[in-house]
Order: sequence, then C-alpha cells, then structure tokens
Amino acid sequence: MANIPADLKYAASHEWVKEEDGLTVIGLTDFAQDALGDLVFVNLPEEGDEVTAGESFADVESVKAVSDVFSPVSGTVAAINEELLDAPESINEDPYGAWFIKVEGVTETEDLLDAAAYEAACAAEAE
Repeated sequence: MANIPADLKYAASHEWVKEEDGLTVIGLTDFAQDALGDLVFVNLPEEGDEVTAGESFADVESVKAVSDVFSPVSGTVAAINEELLDAPESINEDPYGAWFIKVEGVTETEDLLDAAAYEAACAAEAE
C-alpha cells in the first residue's frame, strides 16, 4: 500500500499539499510516482508564474508516459525545486521530500482530502 502521511492534505489528482512558513508546498504522492514508474524528466514553471487550482502547472515524464501535475491551489509560484530538473528520480525515491513548487498568495484551494479519504480514493482507483 502507498505511503500516505497523515500530516499532509491531498488532491484527488494525486498531489500532496503542506503549509510551511506561510507558503503552500506541492508535490506528487507516493501512489502517483508508483503508478507512473521511473521518472526521467520534470518540466516546472518559473518563479513568479501564476498557478490555478485544478489546472496543470508541470509535467513529469516516465519511461511509460508524460503526465500532467495539477495545482491544488491558485496563487503565485514563490520557489521551484531546481534539484528535480537534474534528478527527477528523487521523486521516486522520496515523494514527500521531493517537492515541486512553493506557492504564495493562495486565493483558492481545491477540496483537499485528509489522509484517510485519500487512502480510500487510492484503494478505489487500484481496484
């Protein structure tokens, strides 16, 4: 079963969300990286770009396919994790350490799931 930390919130599209120092940190869940397989490329937005809840802000390429990464919030990109550009495999190795972006000035948030609800959604999807 996927690792689903209880202290995070989750989007139904398999992103995790964490509040940290007034910023919203977004990454890809363990369930998602496992389903995608070995990641070989990440395309991230630029600092200062706007992101919109429910819309794609990045994509990841695995040996299987290219997949969009969706923003669970609307706001402005305050930071990107440049390490992922050189080491996309770190998402597979540590999905909750390998954040994608940090967002400031959040104006809208999708309906986020707690760990139990996200685990139930993953279980339903895996059937």
